[in-house]
Amino acid sequence: MRKILSVILVLVWGLSACAQQQDIKLIVRGDDMGFSHSANHAIVDCWKNGIMTTVEIMVAVPWFPEAVKLCNENPDLDVGIHIALTSEWSNVKWRPLTGKSSITDEDGYFFPMIWPNKNYGEDQALKGTDWKIEDIEKELRAQIETAMRHIPRISHFTAHMGCTGMDEEVKALSKKLADEYGIAIFPEDMGVKRASYQGEKATAEQKIESFIAMLNGLEAGNTYLFVDHPGYDVEELRGVNHIGYNDVATDRAGVTTCWTSEQVKKVIAEKGIKLISYADLKKEVK
Repeated sequence: MRKILSVILVLVWGLSACAQQQDIKLIVRGDDMGFSHSANHAIVDCWKNGIMTTVEIMVAVPWFPEAVKLCNENPDLDVGIHIALTSEWSNVKWRPLTGKSSITDEDGYFFPMIWPNKNYGEDQALKGTDWKIEDIEKELRAQIETAMRHIPRISHFTAHMGCTGMDEEVKALSKKLADEYGIAIFPEDMGVKRASYQGEKATAEQKIESFIAMLNGLEAGNTYLFVDHPGYDVEELRGVNHIGYNDVATDRAGVTTCWTSEQVKKVIAEKGIKLISYADLKKEVK
């Protein structure tokens, strides 16, 4: 009888493990917390009332203190540090925590872009300047240590505008620091696939339709990461823009509407998609 029971338990465990391998898992990541009052509250809204599972907090930005307060008022919210080496907006700027150096413009602000593009030449992009790796390391450490001092539960870090991938030396440095500070988790190294809107996304309605199309295309047995930027269509955010991106308030309000949509929640429930965070992903590798 005991042998039969053991066999049954093994079978049940095996079926359970097999079922877990066939799960669809989705991380929904909200970026740029701290850059505006609107973003701070929209992000919390998307976590409390929507499908967002992880937030990325920027440090050297105007609304960082409020972002810290909101994160600490919601202790179950998974938080990552969104390392920033740019100040891209035209009407609001921020500076490194470490002061003027080779990674700032003549006014002491971060450069608008990482890579030169058709809207911003080499002199407006960090990659095209005479940056020094020691200045980048100093700033990365300052941002990491400041975030972790205020929010000790920080689980990981990510790169705003892909800044840590600007150069192989910077990439190696960022991985070294992530290990050193105990916040190393790189979804791409774990087979996590990037998900994106499948269709038009100019309006909130289009975002919902295209997000649902994306959900319907997710395959069993895979973990996916979807990244966007919640906000509200308010006067503050209407004043935020840069060359090539002028509809910031409308665009980011659409993300909030999409991520709190009952239609979206219904499809996730019907498909049995498991919403997970970076912290959950981190547990899987321990």
